[in-house]
Formats: sequence, structure tokens, C-alpha cells
Amino acid sequence: MNTNIPQILRRPLTLTEKGATLKETLNKVMFEVARDASKPQIRAAVEGAFGVKVVDIRTMIVRGKMKRMGRGYAKTQNWKKAIVTLREGDKIDVFENQA
Repeated sequence: MNTNIPQILRRPLTLTEKGATLKETLNKVMFEVARDASKPQIRAAVEGAFGVKVVDIRTMIVRGKMKRMGRGYAKTQNWKKAIVTLREGDKIDVFENQA
């Protein structure tokens, strides 16, 4: 299975209110991932990048919004979000200093 981590995990979504709440209360971390990434690829990428054990993964497609671009309107791209549940006791502390 090809798990090129930078191509699968695009960015963490911990700076949102929902992302911070999930991380503190339920030990879940949110990532923006590649649209064509499967759950096994996301699991392997998170476990390989951070050295944690993944218990569950929930994915969803977030629809793009209509934005004003010049005089007209354009739709931003759809993107994929993954909510990763970590094993009890595991943490990802890489994103703590992003404020």
C-alpha cells in the first residue's frame, strides 16, 4: 500500500472550535486529507507520521462554498475531512504551539 504521508494528510484542523473540543474531550484529531485517500491509507499515514495507534476513522466530503471572485461568483473546491480516533493514552502534540 502506497502511503506518501504529505500527499495524504494535507493539514490538521485543530484550530477550529470543533477540532479543539474533540481533541480535549474524546481524543479525536481532525485532518484535511486527499480526496482519493481511503481509510486504510489515512490510518497508515497517521500511525506512520505520529507513532500512535488509530482506533477509528470517520470521513466526509465537505462541499465547496460559493465565493465572490471579482465581479462574479465561483465555487471553491470540495475537500475531504477525516476524524481520527486515537487509542486511550495516545496523543498528537505536534500542533499544540500553533496559535
